[in-house]
Amino acid sequence: MKRKSLIGLGVAAVALLAGCGGNDMAGTHAMTTTAPPAVSGRQDGHNEQDVEFARAMIEHHRQALDMAAVVPGKSTNPAVTELGKRIAAAQAPEIEKMTGWLAKWGAAPAPTSMPGMDHGSGHGSMPGMMTAEEMAKLNGATGAEFDRAWLEMMIKHHEGAVEMAEAEQEKGASAEARKLAEEVAEAQRAEITEMRNLLKQG
Repeated sequence: MKRKSLIGLGVAAVALLAGCGGNDMAGTHAMTTTAPPAVSGRQDGHNEQDVEFARAMIEHHRQALDMAAVVPGKSTNPAVTELGKRIAAAQAPEIEKMTGWLAKWGAAPAPTSMPGMDHGSGHGSMPGMMTAEEMAKLNGATGAEFDRAWLEMMIKHHEGAVEMAEAEQEKGASAEARKLAEEVAEAQRAEITEMRNLLKQG
């Protein structure tokens, strides 16, 4: 009887140890399967780069609208007039879209400036922005002189926008902001080529 009792105790001990080992493995498995997923934030969120991009590009677009607005009555080139209309038609809705993002993100709106100024408050010297003196020169020109000055300035302006858009594509977190940046860069590169060809035609 004593021997049977000892055997029974041994079996119980083995079972207990096996049970503990199984629980440890289960606990380890639970830890590995319930770990929180990594959060990239690159699709649903936004970061400071996105906010700065929207604010700066709104100001940048506003100056492009100022430049497009002076084309009728000054240009003698129908191609320049048509391009000015296309730029205004494309960039005005983009301003509205980015203004909506800032509101959705709880960010301060882009600062407003008087037409013809450099619109650069809060952003330092944004690439491609015209100075007040350059805008005054543009407003004082007419005919072929105006067309050449406008094309040269708008090329510079577009190159600045492309630079800003590339920075957003590289550093932004908002998927919709990076998508717009890609579209802006693509469209404005094409318009730069178009404007350079117009300059060659004289």
